Amino acid sequence: MPKHAQLREILRGLANSELLPGSPVPSERDLALRYGVSRLTVREAVGQLVAEGLLVRVRGKGTFTTRPRVDSQLHLASFTEDMRRRGMRPETEVLEAAEAIPPPRTAEALGIDPDQRAYWLYRLRKADGAPMAVERGWYHSGMLPRLLDHDLTASLYTLLARRYDVQLESGTQTVLAEGADAETARLLGVRTGSPVLVFRRIATAQGQPVEDMTSWYRGDLYQVTMQLDRDPSGSGHNRPSMRPT
Repeated sequence: MPKHAQLREILRGLANSELLPGSPVPSERDLALRYGVSRLTVREAVGQLVAEGLLVRVRGKGTFTTRPRVDSQLHLASFTEDMRRRGMRPETEVLEAAEAIPPPRTAEALGIDPDQRAYWLYRLRKADGAPMAVERGWYHSGMLPRLLDHDLTASLYTLLARRYDVQLESGTQTVLAEGADAETARLLGVRTGSPVLVFRRIATAQGQPVEDMTSWYRGDLYQVTMQLDRDPSGSGHNRPSMRPT
């Protein structure tokens, strides 16, 4: 077996049995010295495991074992609630919070006048210390007066329910995949252009749009599961459903 293949299997065993998810892997230099191979051999072995998804390179930090993917089943719940239900520790960093005039399509989505202000929230969401998602959202200021005066690092949906008696009941969500731009990649700790899942959600309470939010989730830590049912019309199309929890 070629040296890079031998080293690849050694590292596979290390990642599967000795290192916890998210743990750093020894540097190329250390691995080369430990196993008596060239750094080129180390780079090739590690690269194959990165391609398989067993390891992940984080720019400026090194190589790490991957964490199990968080699985979403497309229900209407806050990030904080979702992570706690999975036994993970949620964290939120508020990057920006302001009252401003939103883009025209957001004003239309929220059902407000083009020159009416709304609340803008830009937040980084983490789970067990790992950056998971970047959220950029707009919120209806008429329904949520003085929203920015409150703690925005906890569950926003819980805040809306307790402080404003606004229960988000339904929504429409679009999911797509794209490469992370430089700023999103920096916040998520991945390379520019790395795959991210993008969710744009418009959520309503009693038929009134309240939230227009777009989230960028790390593609290596997040996946989506959908329940598919045959279209009753007989066309054979399958559609995921969103349901509140």
